[in-house]
Amino acid sequence: MRLCGTCALLLGLSLLTSLDSTESLQAVVRPNKGSIVEVSTKKPLAECAVCKVSGANGTQTSCDSSLSLQHEAEANLLFNCSQQSYAVTITETIDCTESTCSPQTVEVQSSILTEFHRTFIWELKAPEKIFVSLAVLGEGLVATSQPCRDGLQFSVDLSKANIKEQTVYCHGGSVSHFDLVSEAAVSLEVKPETQVPPMLFQASSGPLTKPEAVSIDPGFTVVLSRDAGAPECEVCVLGGSAPDCSATEKTLKSAEKISVAFRCLKSQDVFSVKMTSKIGCTKSSCTPAAAEVDPNLFKDFKRTIKWDINVPDRTLLSLDFPSYGLKDNSAMGKCQNGFQHTVSTTKYDGTIQMKTYCKDGTASKLENLLGATTVTVEVPKGGELTEKTAFNVKAAPRRGRTMSVTSDPNTIIIITKVTADPDCRVCVNEGSKQKCNPQTLRLTDPHNASVEFTCPQPQDVFNVEINREIDCTPRSCPDGSVHAENTFFPDFNRTFTWDLKIVSTQAVQLDFPEPGMRQISNEEMCPDDHTYSVIVYLRSGPANIGNFCKGGPVTTILALYRGRVGMHVPGNAKLYPVDFKLNAGPKTDKVATVKASLPRGVSNTRFITPNYPADFPDLQQIQWDFKVPGMHNYTVHFLDRTEPECLAGNVEVEYRNGKEVKRTLTSPQPQHQQGDFSMVLKNCQTNKTLQGLSLSYNVSVMRSGHPVLCTVDLTKHQGVSLHIQKIGSDPYCEISINSEVKDEIIMAAGTTAHLSFLDCPNDDIRLTASQKKIMTCPSGTSCPSESLVVPSLDSCLPMPLHSFTWVLNTENKTLDLVSPAGSLQQSLPGQECNRSLLLHVAQANGFSVGDFCSNGVIQKIQVRSNVSSVSSVSVMAMAPHFSKTREPVLNVSVSPKISETIIYRVNLVTAAPTLLASPNWPRGMRPYSIVSWIVAVPAGYQAHLRFVNVSQPKCKNLHASVKVQMLNQREELMTRREDEEIVDLTVPQSFYLNMSNCKPEEGNFSATVQIILQKKTNLLAILLGLAGGLLLLLTVLAVVCVLYKKKKRKKEADIFRPNDHHFIKARANSDSHVYDYIDGNFARPYLLDDKHDFTQGMQVDSYQTFTGPTDKTLPVINEPEPEPEMEQYSTFLDPAESFIPSRPRTPIGRQDSLGFQDRRLMDSELFTFKSTGDFNTIRLSGADLEPQPEETL
Repeated sequence: MRLCGTCALLLGLSLLTSLDSTESLQAVVRPNKGSIVEVSTKKPLAECAVCKVSGANGTQTSCDSSLSLQHEAEANLLFNCSQQSYAVTITETIDCTESTCSPQTVEVQSSILTEFHRTFIWELKAPEKIFVSLAVLGEGLVATSQPCRDGLQFSVDLSKANIKEQTVYCHGGSVSHFDLVSEAAVSLEVKPETQVPPMLFQASSGPLTKPEAVSIDPGFTVVLSRDAGAPECEVCVLGGSAPDCSATEKTLKSAEKISVAFRCLKSQDVFSVKMTSKIGCTKSSCTPAAAEVDPNLFKDFKRTIKWDINVPDRTLLSLDFPSYGLKDNSAMGKCQNGFQHTVSTTKYDGTIQMKTYCKDGTASKLENLLGATTVTVEVPKGGELTEKTAFNVKAAPRRGRTMSVTSDPNTIIIITKVTADPDCRVCVNEGSKQKCNPQTLRLTDPHNASVEFTCPQPQDVFNVEINREIDCTPRSCPDGSVHAENTFFPDFNRTFTWDLKIVSTQAVQLDFPEPGMRQISNEEMCPDDHTYSVIVYLRSGPANIGNFCKGGPVTTILALYRGRVGMHVPGNAKLYPVDFKLNAGPKTDKVATVKASLPRGVSNTRFITPNYPADFPDLQQIQWDFKVPGMHNYTVHFLDRTEPECLAGNVEVEYRNGKEVKRTLTSPQPQHQQGDFSMVLKNCQTNKTLQGLSLSYNVSVMRSGHPVLCTVDLTKHQGVSLHIQKIGSDPYCEISINSEVKDEIIMAAGTTAHLSFLDCPNDDIRLTASQKKIMTCPSGTSCPSESLVVPSLDSCLPMPLHSFTWVLNTENKTLDLVSPAGSLQQSLPGQECNRSLLLHVAQANGFSVGDFCSNGVIQKIQVRSNVSSVSSVSVMAMAPHFSKTREPVLNVSVSPKISETIIYRVNLVTAAPTLLASPNWPRGMRPYSIVSWIVAVPAGYQAHLRFVNVSQPKCKNLHASVKVQMLNQREELMTRREDEEIVDLTVPQSFYLNMSNCKPEEGNFSATVQIILQKKTNLLAILLGLAGGLLLLLTVLAVVCVLYKKKKRKKEADIFRPNDHHFIKARANSDSHVYDYIDGNFARPYLLDDKHDFTQGMQVDSYQTFTGPTDKTLPVINEPEPEPEMEQYSTFLDPAESFIPSRPRTPIGRQDSLGFQDRRLMDSELFTFKSTGDFNTIRLSGADLEPQPEETL
């Protein structure tokens, strides 16, 4: 702004005064031709100005904040401030035509105002569609955002109107020219005192259109589109009579050579390139198999390359990227390097699934792409595609899944889609046709159906419901036990449902096996993934009785009229269903009745009302029946409840425990009570606009804490000890001795202890007792037997006695066991003891002698002790009620040692088959042991032996053998070793049965023998009887003849002969009765009974009728001494085959021999005699003393 008049004069005077008083700078400026120099300052004019001095001797001065000097006009400038306060701009214009520019060489007036910061600007002017090219002279330039080090900074403005398009350059780069259009500007900022090259650019001009030859690959379509908001520009296809140009979009089809030209500078900033190709696939291959693209086509442009891949239905694609890997970028947005891959798949229902990927990842393959797929690759401007092949594509048929379903006619299968997978459908094959449904398939009669899924993993898409309808009659329900079929769709999420129905006034009863069910809330899940539900259908709608898991107190649920039981199992969970029982229940007016057996110990069980936390149905009732364990207290505690507004009736809680007690929801509930009880909840008619009735409550149970105390004193019973142990699974049962809790209690003999039993049922505790006895007998004396009697234990013991064991100790002796009832029966399979008392006899080493009860065929059992140590025999008595067993269970005595290990004395008295088993049967006899059975057979009978179960070993030392021999015979009826077959045989009279064991190498030696009595058929006796009758007839005839002759002689002479001693002969003078010895094997003293006396009367010879005096003496018979021990006998084992020496021969009294006959009597006419005493009959045979079988024969 120029000053004039008085004001200008005053300002000039002021500035002159300032110039005179301070240091100032004065310079002469002459702009070149075509240049305009502008000097300006941003400070206020009063502080700082630039002045032009003129007139003679510089007497005229004009000052302003800015001053513009035209070209070739010289001016003398005066500056009153420092150089930093001024800016100097030198502007030139480059005028261009279609072919040339002026000036052609851009020079710099470097000498002008070098002390100031200068900006040189060159503005370009050119015709439309003409570009100006400025070639950089000297060192090349580089784009930068930092200040330049040499003080020379270039700027290029593409348009004066858009400063944002300015780019800054410094020396030291590769930029050698600028292609600009009209209105563009190039500037150079120079710092003070910086040397500027005199020439910077070489200017030239030409048309904007620059033809470029491109080749479009076959199958590709290229679309060039101008970006929105970009400067105007045309793209032209050359080659025709006239260029084919478009300012917005141009489509290029596949061709070998196409000439394309853009009528604008930097067309890559204006246009984008979209390339599209198609790939066709069958179910097994694609054409082309590789997605290829020219990597250099429109390389400087932003390119979008798209491949559309078409596939048949149910075909999978696989894409392989050979040059680089991919990483999923779907959630991140754009890729940082500008390279972005997008894969979109069109599903069966038309929905599109899209994912984006960036380069330099780890995934080189994309697989299982189902449906038509589009692959799009976005390449930034100047981005390089390293390979011509972008990816390879493969096609394969999609593998579906087919399942065969076979079920009962009443089963319905419902398959429902639960996830949005449009390409997975379910189909059912009906003959040659296939019926598919993308959402739901219902099989009403899947007796033999084929179900096909169109996806390989349908279990992730579909849920399966297996439904069965069960109609019950008022008395029963079909298929009483209900179970889930585990073969149906094992890896799917399954729901098994059973729809139950009965008459409207009756309930269906569901009984759950142990360990019962536990009620849970609707939000909970069962630990084993098996969740059960019970629903009752009312007229007002379904009522969910509750959800349940396995393992809880609920044992029974009664559901009214119609209901449904459901079980949900997730996929791949192994099916362990509860096989509940179904029965017709009683008539009821309650929605449901839940029966629960509360556990022992401390517990806290939660129960909820139907539909909880929603409303319990109006005017309905539900009942809970609780079974509380004995010696436990229960408490009911309401946790959460909502009370309705009743329009009719009231909400009541009724308790039944022998008596009925009605309470409200707010009343105190039962606490610390005992016994089973029922709880009934009744609802009223509620106001539906408000909240309804709901209840959640706990039933707590704890022990009452009353132990059973007992003081046991064993000093009253000599040698008796007790053993008490827990055999039940109840963890709350506690047993203690002297206040110390134990798992088992052992009381030694002669002690006293205080016992306690807390919450222990009698069935969970076992009481056993034992007693040790020392069995002694002085040698050479008669040893009385001792009775084994179960002593009476302390009555305070709460549990019954399970068994009592006597441990009988003796040294180098034999224990004789005899039943007080007279005989024993061995308990064997097929010959079990069914009596109340059972005896188990065993040796000290654990080998069993056998199990026995009373009233059998075994008269005595003899068990030998060890040779040089004290050994024991245990007798364990077992009875269900020992309190009723007060009589002796066994008589035991001591006798001299026997050769065998065990001897069984058997007296057959019944025709029923008798079983005898070897000791420790069936496990086998002890090595080197010998066992004998001495079997008495009644007269007139024979014994048939059957070896029904024999196990023979492989012997390592000696032999195992079985021998049978009659008592009065030396030879053996049968002898078999372990490697020989044992056959059945018949024994005509009493016999020995002997078994001896070896040392087994393999197996064991055991046997079971069956003995059957059979009547004898005595043909010899019949023949002898006939012969005797004939002989008697002849004798009678002879006697008649002799009598007749004697009578005739008597008439001739009657002679008396008083001293006739024809038959008188002392027995001492006769050796017919003297025996050297009788073999001990034929001795049978066990057959004798004390009540039979074989020596009644004196044995004498036959005699004639007494005719006169005798020698006044009775006949003398020299008899051997009788056998000293009735119980002793000799074994019949051969010394060569036995490791035990045979028993020595033992003399036997002849009157004790069953085969004794007095030969002198055989010559007598009569078998009786007359003596000074009474007439005594003589028994010539012991056969009539043998026991006779019972009448059962």
